[in-house]
Amino acid sequence: MKVLVELKDKNISEYKNIDGIILGLEDYSVFNSVTYTKEEIKDITNKYSDLDIFIKIDKNIFNSEINELKEILTYLSKLNITGIFFYDLALLQIKKDLNLDINLVWSQTHMVTNYRTCNYYNEKGVEYALLSKEITLDEIIEISTKSTIKTIVEVFSKPTVGFSRRKLVTNYNHDIGVSGSKELEVLEKVSNDTYLVKEEDAGTGFILNKILNGTSVIKTLYENNVDYILLREVEGIDFKEFVNDTKDYIDNNCLDDNYISKYKKLGDSTGFFFKKTIYRVKK
Repeated sequence: MKVLVELKDKNISEYKNIDGIILGLEDYSVFNSVTYTKEEIKDITNKYSDLDIFIKIDKNIFNSEINELKEILTYLSKLNITGIFFYDLALLQIKKDLNLDINLVWSQTHMVTNYRTCNYYNEKGVEYALLSKEITLDEIIEISTKSTIKTIVEVFSKPTVGFSRRKLVTNYNHDIGVSGSKELEVLEKVSNDTYLVKEEDAGTGFILNKILNGTSVIKTLYENNVDYILLREVEGIDFKEFVNDTKDYIDNNCLDDNYISKYKKLGDSTGFFFKKTIYRVKK
């Protein structure tokens, strides 16, 4: 099992103990602290040829962007890239139409939930899947053991919970007669959790203001042949130390109980790993 990271800055050289990295493509990805031009991505693939380099192209694609996207994907297909995260099915169609030699990562947030659909996309030429954050550990294991697709599981982050193409913060500010920040914090009254609402050019995202700490499930993921765990950098912790410790933990067959004890300090929120989502009809 490999360690995949997404950083909040471009200091890749500071991370000596990772297997792979995610780079958000400028103007074509969402939820990024930093983005990269295709030329910067080329330089990184040349400089860090030992890393698995994944590119995020995970925004909704419009008709006016198709021709440029074809050029971008053709350019990226010639680089040493492990895979491209996609949300819009335009990428899958372009890969097919142009017969491009690129690996794709199915990254449709709440939709990547079962092994049958993963197998369907794998049959259509998709090599990887970023599994939904709303499924349980048991469901993840079922996908990993029954699907032919390579799996990526997000185990550490401040998780995104939704995205809208609309300019929701701008609209809200207009309604209440204020101007300024494209970010605001809201309280969800049922759970009493706070969320960061962040507006970008591509739309508006909702981010849980609490760390998803899945360190306690890494051993189980390792034992069930999950291909990658994803660690997204958050503020307020020594992320380099955390990444190094996690990589060492995996390389030593996840037998160091001190690792689990050490990172309990990051909080006990395990998301949906141990909590089923149950839909009921409201009476």
